[in-house]
Amino acid sequence: MRVEHITVVVPAHDEEALLPRCLDGVQTAAREVSVPVTIVVVLDGCTDRSEAVARAADVDVVVLGARNVGAARRAGFDSVALRPHEWFATTDADSLVPAHWLSSHLQHASRGAQLVAGTVTVTDWSGWPDHVRSLYGSAYRSGTAHGHVHGASLGFSADLYRAVDGFAALPAHEDVDLVQRMVERGAHVVWSIDAPVETSARADARAPQGFATHLEGLQDR
Repeated sequence: MRVEHITVVVPAHDEEALLPRCLDGVQTAAREVSVPVTIVVVLDGCTDRSEAVARAADVDVVVLGARNVGAARRAGFDSVALRPHEWFATTDADSLVPAHWLSSHLQHASRGAQLVAGTVTVTDWSGWPDHVRSLYGSAYRSGTAHGHVHGASLGFSADLYRAVDGFAALPAHEDVDLVQRMVERGAHVVWSIDAPVETSARADARAPQGFATHLEGLQDR
């Protein structure tokens, strides 16, 4: 697939503390590719200074009051103009993409990938007992057939995204739902391991049934 433009959507709910680091990472990744990149931050029900942070970063901003991560991701992609040869990517406001994140997507797309599902890594486990880190690490598959779906590291062709009618307005697992529909459609999937995204292991979850909920389950084991 030839890619001539990339749109990256970042949903955010009260993320003023972590959003600057996230956007620095995405902007660094954008400078590493030769095609234009549009970054869209979707401020969903924010009551803090997330909007000021996003506008200071000189990115596109969508303001929403849904308090629904699926609706937020969808609103971000709905906000951009239809373009040919477009690649869509999404990450989370509490995550840090590596500098080669988008260039990795472009390499996979050039080889025919329509969907790139990446892995995540955690560097700060300070909020959890030691056994949570151990259980998480022992269960996390990291090979090229890992099968993980993380909203913090997804990329897909815009044509494929529109063909399956995009993100559903789900409060949780909207990423898994989208990928399932893409796979059922016969998409060429790459389960990428070459650009892991650093994500937060904070205990105060922003989305129900998200990563923090998964870690809470490990803590109780």
